[in-house]
Amino acid sequence: MPGVGLGQLLLALDATLVSLVDAPRGLDLSVGSAALIDSDDVRLGLAAAAGSADVFFLLGVTDDEALQWIDGQVQGRTPVAIFVKEPSDALVTTAVAAGSAVVAVEPRARWERLYQLVNHVLEHHGDRADLDSGTDLFGLAQSLADRIHGMVSIEDAQSHMLAYSASNDEADELRRLSILGRAGPPEHLRWLDQWGIFDALRASGEVVRVAERPELGLRPRLAIGIYHPPAGARRPPVFAGTIWVQQGSQPLADDAEEMLRGAAVLAARIMFRLAARPSTHARRVQQLLGLTDGEVAAPADVAAIARELGLAADGTAALIGWDTADSGTRHARLADVLALSASAFRRDAQVASNGSRIYVLVPLTATTRSVTSWARGTISALRTELGVELRAAIAAPVAGLAEVAAARAEVDRVLDSAERHPISIGQVTSLAEVRTTVLLDEIVTLVGTDVRLVDPRIRDLHAQDPVLAETLRAYLDSFGDIGAAAQLLQVHPNTVRYRVRRIEKLLSTSLADPELRLLFSLGLRVIERSAPSLAGVSGLGS
Repeated sequence: MPGVGLGQLLLALDATLVSLVDAPRGLDLSVGSAALIDSDDVRLGLAAAAGSADVFFLLGVTDDEALQWIDGQVQGRTPVAIFVKEPSDALVTTAVAAGSAVVAVEPRARWERLYQLVNHVLEHHGDRADLDSGTDLFGLAQSLADRIHGMVSIEDAQSHMLAYSASNDEADELRRLSILGRAGPPEHLRWLDQWGIFDALRASGEVVRVAERPELGLRPRLAIGIYHPPAGARRPPVFAGTIWVQQGSQPLADDAEEMLRGAAVLAARIMFRLAARPSTHARRVQQLLGLTDGEVAAPADVAAIARELGLAADGTAALIGWDTADSGTRHARLADVLALSASAFRRDAQVASNGSRIYVLVPLTATTRSVTSWARGTISALRTELGVELRAAIAAPVAGLAEVAAARAEVDRVLDSAERHPISIGQVTSLAEVRTTVLLDEIVTLVGTDVRLVDPRIRDLHAQDPVLAETLRAYLDSFGDIGAAAQLLQVHPNTVRYRVRRIEKLLSTSLADPELRLLFSLGLRVIERSAPSLAGVSGLGS
């Protein structure tokens, strides 16, 4: 997905937080990633992933360090923009000469708040085409502000700012500090708490009016709680955040409360979908795995994704596919737990999920020994700590990231077969180790999709005399060895001989024909897997 334009990013952040000093290459340059830079980064250097970012935030970096860092960056890849508090003339001149825009950050702003907001914009700017409302949270805040003539901010349940509309000179101190990531004035918060504003927002979905307090510099406000639908029929809706509307000199629209109720519904929908939607990083890993609409990334795309993730596109890798090994309840945060384990094992491990499956990509892995050991240890640890029984399928070595999608299909084949044959396939394995089981399972599955591919005589034998069908399966599996079949069935060999003669008579055929034995063996396996749907389709004499 392409990045957001620098101009769009600055508009989303608002003049309360940042202001453009200069942009020598214009505002249309694409921004797809951001990185924080401190003095240690200037002195020791940056990792590949951080160094390839488009915009940089300079935290506590002196002018001399900043100038040194800019000179070093210019020799490689020129940043789209540099964000800095109170930039000096020398820094602006040097950055602009190198082709980088300079953005001044409000001195009181918290860097972590700015970084969080920028990443939110970058990760979700493409949501406009996906959502029913036709917008994202920033777009919703601005649309509501334009509609009801107020200044809007949207917070989560912990009062963290998620998005806001553009401010003007009429923004009061509480709004300005909230956008900057600072706590509001204590007397403001005490007053809001004293009058039960926060309790009212969490108690119902009704609009709450907050009166003006001129002595505190607090302008009039409307607020409404954002609620997710209840998880169950007897559970209450879940409080997810708040929409605040600060009034300026212009009165709010007459239908402001009605519009605010509608905005709360849209905000809840957007927040739910943003929480369910993977981040940009996760989507890139999914692209490598071929999990995005079934498309496999082209070689050029793989190289670009590898650069963005800070990975080497070539070199052998390992892919581990995970799934639960039983039908019990799946741990709600299993993907996060496995990501923690994978990152502890290898810092460059990449994790993505698809349904119940979780995939761990380990770049630059020449052998499977350490990966297999880690997988076994993880299964044991999660069984002990969480009571979760897992299964792992390993594909290794994978010849570069371009082959990862094919490797993912390979481990899926193993995990699919393991669901149907949990006893036959070990908890940690690979396609090479269980190829016979997997191939036979896939053949039987394919045959079972078409009723015409199963000999009707086998269906009828299974339906009318299951004991004879069981004997035939044992006889065929024993390659016609009467003694071995008798041992499997725990009966006398003469009993097996009698049953085989009876089977040949009922089926009007000889079991000496190798092609017939193959056909009957496959048919019996299909019927044993799905007997209710295939038994009794026709009579024995058909």
